[in-house]
Amino acid sequence: MTTTTDVRPAAEKSGRASTAARPVRWWSGRVSFRMHRRTALMSGGALLLAALLLLVSLSVGSYPVSVPDVARALFYGTGDRLAVHFVNQERLPQALLAILAGCALGMSGAIFQSVSRNALASPDVIGFNSGAATGAILVIVTFGGAAASVAAGAIAGGLVTALLVSVLASRGGLHGIRLVLIGLGVTAMLGSVNSYLLTRSSLNDAQNAHIWLVGTLNGRGWSSVQIMAVALLLLVPLALLFGRRLRMMELGDDLATGLGVRVNRSRLALTVLGIGLCGVAVASAGPIPFIALAAPQIAVMVSRSPGVSLVSAGAVGAGLLSAAHLASSQFFSALVWADQQVGWIQVVEESQRNNLLPVGVTTAVLGGVYLAWVLFKRRGTGTA
Repeated sequence: MTTTTDVRPAAEKSGRASTAARPVRWWSGRVSFRMHRRTALMSGGALLLAALLLLVSLSVGSYPVSVPDVARALFYGTGDRLAVHFVNQERLPQALLAILAGCALGMSGAIFQSVSRNALASPDVIGFNSGAATGAILVIVTFGGAAASVAAGAIAGGLVTALLVSVLASRGGLHGIRLVLIGLGVTAMLGSVNSYLLTRSSLNDAQNAHIWLVGTLNGRGWSSVQIMAVALLLLVPLALLFGRRLRMMELGDDLATGLGVRVNRSRLALTVLGIGLCGVAVASAGPIPFIALAAPQIAVMVSRSPGVSLVSAGAVGAGLLSAAHLASSQFFSALVWADQQVGWIQVVEESQRNNLLPVGVTTAVLGGVYLAWVLFKRRGTGTA
């Protein structure tokens, strides 16, 4: 069985493939993956950027930690107790979660944009993130919000929302402006449902859920990282196995059927995988906007590939969310660092103040600018 994560560009099909367009192949047993050289380089560069941002996020903050101290805290657990605490218990889980959640959102956005053949059809635009948030809030209000139950509620809410949007937008196929408009309407309705659920919850639950709804990595620990890691280990290989079918479906249902793809079954499986990816990300970090919308398109523009690659979209998503997390966590650093006399309790309080800005605020601002730019580029074309 062979799985393809990208297709040949026109130049290669006509026999004029450039060096940058030549494919790079990986194989193991009966499963192989194929990716264009430029896409592979771009994906590696995005992952390297995410790794560098992770290292930076471990060392900077209200309590700066030098690189040697970071290494000692990471590999040996020794050194200054404040450095060990901040590196291993506060900063590392959040930085790892930013990479994992960004990867999940990027791949989810690539799946939905490819299935619908619509650059605006990302989970945060067409309502799937809002549905996942509704399911998670319902679990928080009803059962108290354990990490595993919140993840299950988010996935269930995303599935129900996807079914609703699919039924309403199924006339004429799941593509075009209809899908986006219906998704925006469903998002508005779910926003009202979420507000009602918050009014029926206790003050403490409502406050926690409201902060979570903005999209934040603040206060996330190793339990969230473990859930995300297990989910990605299960979902990412399945998504890559459907990569070849996804690429063929971008050519149209009729041509994909002629090539042997069972379109309806493949679309259903890919939709479930996309909802699972965005569901676990929402459960772990809240409905973070912009990443799923922009990561696939940025990957296409940088790699100049003929279509969206799941690997490159995930890598760009990891880099984007890591950058947004670093920017958000350091926003108040200049204000906090004015106090030089710090003790253990005061450092912890300053760390909390340093992380007041949720990452969803940063990504929402960037997402609004990106969405306006996309709509401006498509003005007068009649497409979305």
